[in-house]
Amino acid sequence: TFFCLPWIFQHSFSLHVLKFKSCGIMPLCVYPLSKHEVCPAENYQHVLALVFAVNEVNENPNILSNITLGFQIYDSYCEAKMTYQNTLNLISHHRKTIPNYKCGVEKKLVAAIGGLDSETSSHMASILELYKILQITYSSFTPAVSEKDHISSLYQMAPSEEHQYTGIVQLLLYFQWKWVGIFVTADDKGETFVKKLTQQLSRNGICVAVTERVVNHSGFGDNGLIEKCQNMVESLSKTNVNVFVVNAEKNTKTGLQWLLLIGRMMSMSPINKVWVMTSDWDFSSEPYHKDLDVLNFHGALSFAIHSSEVKGFHRFLLNLNPHSEADGFIRFFWQQAFGCQFLDVETEEESCNGEEKLESLPGAFFEMQMTSQSYSIYNAVYAVAHALHAMLAPRTKQGEMVHDNYLRPQKPHFQVMSNMVCQRTHTSIGLVKFNEHAGDAIFLNEKRELEGGFDIINWVTFPNKSFLRVKVGEMDPQARQGSDFSIDEKIITWHQSFNQVGPNCSCSRQRKEGEPFCCYDCTPCPEGKISNQTDMDDCFQCQEDQYPNQERNQCISKKENFLSYEAPLGISLALLALAFSAITALVFGIFIKHQNTPIVKANNRNLTYTLLISLLLCFLCSLLFIGRPQLQTCNLQQTAFGVIFSVAVSSVLAKTITVVLAFMATKPGSKMRKWVGTRFSISIVLGCASIQASICIVWLCTDPPFPDLNMHSLPEEVIVECNEGSANMFYSVLGYMGLLALVSFVVAFFARKLPDTFNEAKFITFSMLVFCSVWLSFVPSYLSTKGKYIVAVEIFSILASSAGILGCIFSPKCYIIVFKPELNSKEQLKKRNKYSHFHTSLLGK
Repeated sequence: TFFCLPWIFQHSFSLHVLKFKSCGIMPLCVYPLSKHEVCPAENYQHVLALVFAVNEVNENPNILSNITLGFQIYDSYCEAKMTYQNTLNLISHHRKTIPNYKCGVEKKLVAAIGGLDSETSSHMASILELYKILQITYSSFTPAVSEKDHISSLYQMAPSEEHQYTGIVQLLLYFQWKWVGIFVTADDKGETFVKKLTQQLSRNGICVAVTERVVNHSGFGDNGLIEKCQNMVESLSKTNVNVFVVNAEKNTKTGLQWLLLIGRMMSMSPINKVWVMTSDWDFSSEPYHKDLDVLNFHGALSFAIHSSEVKGFHRFLLNLNPHSEADGFIRFFWQQAFGCQFLDVETEEESCNGEEKLESLPGAFFEMQMTSQSYSIYNAVYAVAHALHAMLAPRTKQGEMVHDNYLRPQKPHFQVMSNMVCQRTHTSIGLVKFNEHAGDAIFLNEKRELEGGFDIINWVTFPNKSFLRVKVGEMDPQARQGSDFSIDEKIITWHQSFNQVGPNCSCSRQRKEGEPFCCYDCTPCPEGKISNQTDMDDCFQCQEDQYPNQERNQCISKKENFLSYEAPLGISLALLALAFSAITALVFGIFIKHQNTPIVKANNRNLTYTLLISLLLCFLCSLLFIGRPQLQTCNLQQTAFGVIFSVAVSSVLAKTITVVLAFMATKPGSKMRKWVGTRFSISIVLGCASIQASICIVWLCTDPPFPDLNMHSLPEEVIVECNEGSANMFYSVLGYMGLLALVSFVVAFFARKLPDTFNEAKFITFSMLVFCSVWLSFVPSYLSTKGKYIVAVEIFSILASSAGILGCIFSPKCYIIVFKPELNSKEQLKKRNKYSHFHTSLLGK
C-alpha cells in the first residue's frame, strides 16, 4: 500500500517528476502542470527535509513496518488559481482533474503538508476539509484567517502567532526600545500585523513612530514603483528610528531586500537599522537577490520556531548527487547555485561536473543546517506517520488504543486532539504520542497549534555572503512567569554603526498636549534626580548618601566632607594654631623671666599670667575642630572654647577695671582704694567665667552637641559635622562672650587717655576692637558657608581674635622688655608719671 503525502509549496519549483526508487517505491503521482521551468533553489531544503524524514520513517522498523510512505510535490505559484487546481489533482485521477473519480493506480491520500503562508493553507483547506483529509501547515495562521477555527482537519506545526507578538514586546522592553518602526507589505496581512502588534506595543508603552508599507515585489518593473522605492529608501535612511520590526512573510522580506538592493544600486545612503524579524525570516535565494548585500542584516534579531539539530541531515546533504534521476529538482538547483550548466544543455556558461561542494555555497543561497521551517516539515512527516501508526494499531474490545513500546515513551510529545477521517477508511484517530527523533517535546494544544516557543536568533553576516545563526535567547510561553523570556545580550553581535541602540540621553517624558501618547519631549532630569533608563515617565531621587552624575543616569556615592588633618586647609590651620601657641608660650616665658620688672608687675601680674594661659588654651582648643567629629570632641569644641575665651575676655575686663579703679582711688577721700587689689580682679574673672560655665553645663545636660551626617547641604558630599544640638544655647555662649568683649571695649575706651607709663587701656581698646570686629564678621560667614568651611571660619575667628588680644596687649610690653630694658625701671616711671607715688605702691600687688 502506498500513501501519497502531497506537499503544496507556495514558492516556485520545477514540476518535473521526482522519483524515489529506494525501498521498492515506484514513481508516484507527480506530474507537471506547467512546462515552465523556474528556479527551484528557493526553499529547496524544505523538499530535502521531507525526503529525509520519509526515508527515516520507511527505514524504521518500529513504525509502519509493513507500510511504505510515498509523496507528491506540487507548486502553488503563489496564486489561488494554481493552489486550487493542484489541490484538486491530489484528490483526482493522476492524469485528469476529475474530483470523486479515480481509475488506474489507486492513491490513498491521507494527509497534506503545506504551505508556507496562511493563504496557501487556507485555499487548500477549503477543498481538503470537504473530504476530511488531514492537513498540517508548517507556518502560523495569522489572526486575519478566522476560518481556521471552522476547519477541523487543519493542524499547525508552529506556535500561535499571538505568542510571537508577546515575544516581540518582551524583546523590545528588555532593550528599552520604545521608539520603533514597523515594516510590512501593503496588503491585508500587513495591516492585520500592524493592528495586532500596535495594540500590544501601546499597552506596554512602546511607540510606533513610523510604519513603512512596501508594495508587492511583482510590480517592481513599474518605473513609478521604483521611484516610490527610492523615496522609501531615502526616508528609511533619514529617520531617527533605529529599530524596525519586520513582518518577515515572503512579500515583506522580498520587498525589504529589494529596497536595500535599490539603495545600493542608486548609491543612496545606507539603511543602517536594527531589524527585529518574525519567524518567517530567511535569506531568499531568488535570482534577482544574487547581488544582495547580506551585511545590511548584520546584527539583526529574528524569532524562529524552536528547532534542534537532526542527526544525519548534514551527511544526507553532502551525499546529494546532481546526476541522480530520482530527484527532478537537483539539476536545476545545481545549475543555479553554482552558475554552471550540465553538458547536455547547449550554453556558453561553464559546465557542471557534479564535483561542486554544497558546503562552499553562501548561507544566503543554501544552508547546510536545517532551518526552522525545514524542522517543522520534518516534524510534520513524523506526526503523520505516528498518526497512521496509531490509526492502524489493533484495538481492544473496549475500543481503546493499543500502543507498542515505541508509542508509549517515557515523555509523550505529540498529540492529535480530534478525530481525523482518512479518505475511504474514515478511521478515527485517537490519542497519539511519540518521541520526536531529535529529542524535542512536540505536541499540539486544543487549538490544534504546536505547543512550543521561539528561539531568538542573532544574524552575523560576512562579506562573502555567508552568515551565522547565533541563538541568543528563547521565548517559552509555557514556562512560569519570569522565566518565559531569556536572552544573553553579551553574545549578541550588533551592527558596527551602533554603539548603543536607541536614544542615548537619560530623560523623562513630557507629554505634548493634544498629541498621541508616544509624542513627547525628552526633558532632562531636574537637579538631584536621575533616569537610569531612556524615556521614563518620571525621574527618581537618589538615596540620601548618593548623588546624580553629570549625565544624570547613575547615582554615585557621596564623599565625606570634614576638615581633616590631611587636607591642605586643615594642615595650614593646625600649623597656624601651633605657631600662635608657641608665640604665646614664648611671651609667657619672657614675662616669667622678667616677673619682677615694673612693666610685668603693672596692672596686676596674676591677671597677665591668667590672660596668657587662657590665650594659649584658646589657640590649642582650635585643634579640637580639626579631624573627623567624634562625640567627645563635639562636646568639647564649643564648651571649651566658650569657657576659655570667657576667662580671657574676663581677664581683659578685670585689667581695664583695675586701671580705672586705680586712678579713681588717687582722689582724696576716695573709698575706691579698698577695691584696688588682686582679690577683686580674681573675683571678676571667676564670676564672669562661672556664668559662661553654667550656660555650657545647662547646654550639655539638655541638648548637647553630637556628631551628625548632613546629607542635604551639599549635593555631592556628606557633611560630617558636629550638630550644635540646641542652637539657642550655642548663640547664648557666643552672645555672652560678645557682651564681655563689648563691656571691656567700652570701659577701655573711656580709660584710654588716663596718664600712666604702663596704662594698658588704650591697648585693650584696640584688642577689643579687633575681637569684636572678628566675631561680628563671623556670624554672617558662619551662616553663609557649608561643610568644612564652617569649621575653618570658626577656627580662623578663634585664632584671629586671640592673636588680636595677644598682639595688641603684649607686643608693646615685649618690645620694651626685650629691646628697651632701660625704660622698664622705677626711675623711668617716676620721671614720666606724676602719679608714680601711687603706682609705685601698686607695682607689687
